[in-house]
Amino acid sequence: MKKVCFSLALFLMLFQFLQAQNKSGVPPVLAEKDLTAYLFVYFTGNSVEEEAVRFAISADGYHYYHLNDNKSVIDSKIISETGGVRDPHILRGADGKTFYMVLTDMTSSKGWDSNRAMVLLKSTDLVNWKSSVVNIQTTFSGNENLKRVWAPQTIYDAKAGKYMIYFSMQHAGGPDKIYYAYANKDFTALESAPKLLFVPKSGNACIDGDIIEKDGVYHLFYKTETNTPGIKVATTTDLTSGNWTENNNYLQQTKEGVEGSSVFKLNHSDEYILMYDMYMKGKYQFTKTKDLENFTVIDSEISMDFHPRHGTILPITRAELKRLIAKWGKPAAYLQINNNPVLEGYHADPEVLYAEKTGKYYIYPTSDGFDGWGGYYFKAFSSDNLVDWKAEGTILDLKKDVPWAGRNAWAPCIVEKKIKGKYQYFYYYTGAQKVGVAVADNPTGPFKDSGKPIVAGRPEGIKDGQEIDPDVFTDPKTGKSYLYWGNMYMGVAELNPDMVSLKPGTTKIIKVNESFREGTYVIYRNGLYYFFWSEDDTRSPNYKVRYAISKSPVGPLEMPKDNIVIQGNKAEEIYATGHNSVVKVPKKDEWYLVYHRFSYPTGISMGDAAGFHREVCIDKLEFNADGTIKQVVPTHKGINPVK
Repeated sequence: MKKVCFSLALFLMLFQFLQAQNKSGVPPVLAEKDLTAYLFVYFTGNSVEEEAVRFAISADGYHYYHLNDNKSVIDSKIISETGGVRDPHILRGADGKTFYMVLTDMTSSKGWDSNRAMVLLKSTDLVNWKSSVVNIQTTFSGNENLKRVWAPQTIYDAKAGKYMIYFSMQHAGGPDKIYYAYANKDFTALESAPKLLFVPKSGNACIDGDIIEKDGVYHLFYKTETNTPGIKVATTTDLTSGNWTENNNYLQQTKEGVEGSSVFKLNHSDEYILMYDMYMKGKYQFTKTKDLENFTVIDSEISMDFHPRHGTILPITRAELKRLIAKWGKPAAYLQINNNPVLEGYHADPEVLYAEKTGKYYIYPTSDGFDGWGGYYFKAFSSDNLVDWKAEGTILDLKKDVPWAGRNAWAPCIVEKKIKGKYQYFYYYTGAQKVGVAVADNPTGPFKDSGKPIVAGRPEGIKDGQEIDPDVFTDPKTGKSYLYWGNMYMGVAELNPDMVSLKPGTTKIIKVNESFREGTYVIYRNGLYYFFWSEDDTRSPNYKVRYAISKSPVGPLEMPKDNIVIQGNKAEEIYATGHNSVVKVPKKDEWYLVYHRFSYPTGISMGDAAGFHREVCIDKLEFNADGTIKQVVPTHKGINPVK
């Protein structure tokens, strides 16, 4: 963690979910650094078979590959009244994990004025969708002369705390106008009859609205249906105020007919893409902008192995990408998918465990992303293969479960013990710069705190540092268990058989050298004890792991000449690789190093805040023939699934 004490500045306000560093000082719902791919949702043409939702994926926002052989991923006949759907728009919800899609319920073969409905869909995994049809004409009175309902889209209205669906409608004798209504809580219906959202001051028709918020301003891109149709934009700071500022310039960079504009932000960038359907040419044009006002054509940089019509693009995480590929296959030309970081979000100080009881691997990290290391709860994650991890939820909340601490939940460790034929799990952690212990019968809890810290003060003779970063180790030669801890010193004591108290008279300080900062971790291999620790400050790009060897679990230590276990890889923009744990594959001499690093790619530009915006990675740990450790080169690729 860090050398000096600090005061906690933790606000409880929910924060804009796509920012990597929070103004409120709490973790975002979704960290922008985890958005590593894109999902393109679209339809392909005017035949009934083509009027269906299709998916494509991209790693960079420029090169797209269809999924499912460019066939539909949702059966239009099941979800719609007309048997066909068009103009799919997809939105990630404000919770970061729920997805909303809306579609025009229409088959063009029945005529352009033949539809009165839209389809609402909701999903938590992008694969399985629940759908509802909203027929405006039959649901809301006064729409007897309604001719068509086109191109619905959704945006979260933070002021109202609801999802706004907006779409164009035309009634007999009038132009197309853009209306809105709020969806109900279940996203299965509209709460009330549609209200007018926007119509140009000219009174001319407008369709295909697409709204994106930037710096507190909402930008409504739309197609004007005048004698010179094209893409224009209007702006407002209040979605439902009716106060729109219109830009009379056409934004399309072509003389071809266009429709269905859509804007998305490129991942890890301040640039946006405005794309639109050149429907007479059967292709899209892509343009790039930073200010949503000036656009440059980038068609030469774009490739697709399909021909989309009116769709939208959504940035997605690696886990979401993997779910899509698991369902519909990985395109042959798609790039390698990296496995680091192994956990999405901000996490640090990872402790790894293989549990004999369940036959699974577990990671227990510090919950990161809080200003000044101000987290107060611990989570757990499980895996069958060290690559694909499942969130198991919060296993210990210091504010609720540990009254003697209540804050600064850092750097846990855990051990599985079989006592009188029953597995028990002893979870040691830092709380308020003291070491506590909680006990459970399962690796994911529920954990019950012992009621008091097991380490509450500095050992005799220690005048500097903190009582943090515990590690627990059971000696396979003797069966004795030891607790290690300390920042600026390496303390150790033997645990009593109850595992929640220290054996009197066994506390000692293990001499290391000036490279020791924190994060002790101990393993046993081939008769030798390996001691790992972290050097430098976790806020430093040079934070790294070193090791020493001993013939005893309490030292003394022997320092190999080249004792760096892992350090940053500047060529790959990987920094601050430290605070590790190690896991051995059962019945094999196969080892893996679990560690944290600055979040990629955002961390290196955060300054000191990089030290509490970290992410967990895994790379292979190997030994030389003489028992020394080969230096690990940190990677983005990570490891292959362990069998």
